[in-house]
Amino acid sequence: MTANHDRQLLSVLLVGVFAFVGSGSYAADPLPSWNDTATKAAIIDFVERVTREGSAGFVPPAERIATFDNDGTLWSEQPMYFQLAFAFDRVKAMAPQHPEWKDQQPFKGVLESDTKAVLAGGKKSLLEIVAATHSGMTSEDFERIVADWISTAKHPQTGRLYKDMVYQPMLELLAYLRANGFKTFIVSGGGIEFMRPWTEATYGIPPEQVVGSSVKTRFELRDGKPVIVRLPEIDFIDDKEGKPVGINSHVGRRPIFAAGNSDGDWQMLQYATIGRSPSFALIVHHTDDQREWAYDRDSHIGQLDQALDDATRQGWTVVDMKQDWKRIYPAQ
Repeated sequence: MTANHDRQLLSVLLVGVFAFVGSGSYAADPLPSWNDTATKAAIIDFVERVTREGSAGFVPPAERIATFDNDGTLWSEQPMYFQLAFAFDRVKAMAPQHPEWKDQQPFKGVLESDTKAVLAGGKKSLLEIVAATHSGMTSEDFERIVADWISTAKHPQTGRLYKDMVYQPMLELLAYLRANGFKTFIVSGGGIEFMRPWTEATYGIPPEQVVGSSVKTRFELRDGKPVIVRLPEIDFIDDKEGKPVGINSHVGRRPIFAAGNSDGDWQMLQYATIGRSPSFALIVHHTDDQREWAYDRDSHIGQLDQALDDATRQGWTVVDMKQDWKRIYPAQ
């Protein structure tokens, strides 16, 4: 059985599960991992309002577009973005073919597990690492590498697989929206081809509904086989002002529901809501330092400052993870 067939089978099973969640035993409570707070009530009120035919707020199914950031919104992101952990692991795996790296920053810092030295180089160093570890191969090869990593790599602090550090309440929200005619998209600053190999099995979101940052690519025939080759050049950064641009390019409709957790999502939230009714913006505020992490304005990862201030002015809904969520992750 091929890996593609496995993914298709998983997708079919997930659709059945999500449909069950949306219409079966959870019918009385579509969001069972959410506490009965004003946040949960606001979500349910919005969904009922836009799906009630004949109501003033009714939105046709074709226009029910929901966009979700990934890092810090659908899964954890501390103490570093998980894709960066992937890149670091790739540096270590590729090091035997690059003996010069042991004396060359930022690779030297990665090989010595000196994250401080790596980050001291700023964005330039991180882009250099991404260029070295995410290019020079076909898209098929990269997909296989990512799939192998995501199935085995574990978070150094929690001991969980990275792919198991998704938020159970957000999985329920995705399922609830889809059960009510919404089409759900990921719109992330993370790499589009880093996410596509696993988002369908994890979130029920297929590859064509993933919007992310990308490297440049080109078409080639290799031994008579058509391939897409990944180049060591950034093509598009799907962050901040780039998110509305990415949505316009990939989705073609403005969302009426958008969820994020940081200032990197601020413009997407504005794009979905300002001057539009009905619409809904959700900010996941990391307030639980016991079950996850607590951070916002001063964080080096997932900084939430301007968007948090804007939430009150714009009437956006802010999730207090500590107060609003009964649980953080799915049961292991």
